[in-house]
Amino acid sequence: MIRREVGKVTALTNPVSGHGAAIRAAQIAIGRLHERDVQVTEIIGDDAEDARHLVASELERGTDAVMVTGGDGVVSNALQVLAGSHVPLGIVPAGTGNDHAREFGIPTKDPAAAADVVADGWTETIDLGRIRWGDAEKWFGTVAATGFDSLVTDRANRMTWPHGRLRYYIAMLAELSQLRLLPFRLVLDGTKEIDADITLAAFGNTRSYGGGLLICPNADPTDGLLDITMAHSASRTKLVRLFPTVMKGTHVDLDEVTTARAASIHVECPGINVYADGDFACALPAEISAVPAALQILRPRAYQDH
Repeated sequence: MIRREVGKVTALTNPVSGHGAAIRAAQIAIGRLHERDVQVTEIIGDDAEDARHLVASELERGTDAVMVTGGDGVVSNALQVLAGSHVPLGIVPAGTGNDHAREFGIPTKDPAAAADVVADGWTETIDLGRIRWGDAEKWFGTVAATGFDSLVTDRANRMTWPHGRLRYYIAMLAELSQLRLLPFRLVLDGTKEIDADITLAAFGNTRSYGGGLLICPNADPTDGLLDITMAHSASRTKLVRLFPTVMKGTHVDLDEVTTARAASIHVECPGINVYADGDFACALPAEISAVPAALQILRPRAYQDH
C-alpha cells in the first residue's frame, strides 16, 4: 500500500441506493471531508451514462480521488471510468449488498469513518474483471455470475412485485422449480477446455456477491487470476443445501462443486446472461478475464485481508 495526498475529491452519489439512504450517507461523508480540509466536487448523474460522463470530466480537470456513495451498482458504474487510470476509488457504502466495501474492510455502517479512509489516502493496486462481447466491454470488481444465479436475476428483473429482497427470493423459488443442468463450454487461458452440464458458474475477482455470499472464497484481487466456481447438480435438494455453505465458503469442499483458476475464460451457454457486480452485462458467449493492476482503491491501512 502507498499513501497519497488527498486534497480534492469528486463525490458521486446514487440517490436511490439503499432506498434513499445514500443521500444522507453522502452528506455525512462530505461533511467529514470538509472537516479534514478536503475540497469536494459533488456530482449526481441523471442516469448511469450521465454519471460516467461527469466522472470522466472531473478526471480531465484533475482530482485526487473519486468517492462513490451507494451500493455495488454505483461502484460498478465508476469502475467503467476509473479502470486503467491512476485516480483511486473511495467507497461510502449505502446499498444492500456492499460487497466491494466488505472485501476491502471499508466501514459499512459509518459514512464518516468511510470518508476518513478516503482522506487518509492509503491505496492498494488491485485487479479488475473484464467482460468482452462483440465490440463492447464491461469492467467488474467482484463476481460475474452465469447460470442459475443469472436466471434468478432475469426473473426478478421481470417482476414488478414485491420489492426488495423478497422479490429475489420468490424468483429463486420459481427457478428452483425449473432447475436443470445447462450445457456450458469454458475455455481457460485458450488451452484447457471444459464441456460440462452445470447449474451455475461464477467468476470471482473477489470472494463474495449478493451481500456476503462467499461464492469464490479463495479469490485474491491481486493475483491476476479469476477464481471459477461451478456447481454440477440438478438436484433441488442439493442446491438448497448448498446455500448455507456458501455463507461460509465451505461449498467448495462438496462433491458437486468444482473450482478452477484462470486469467481468461471463454464462456458459452445458449440463452444464458452474465451479471457482474449485480448488474446485467451481456448474453453469452463472452470473454471474461482478469486485468492485473487495473484499479487503485482506497482502503484502511490496518485492515488485514481474509
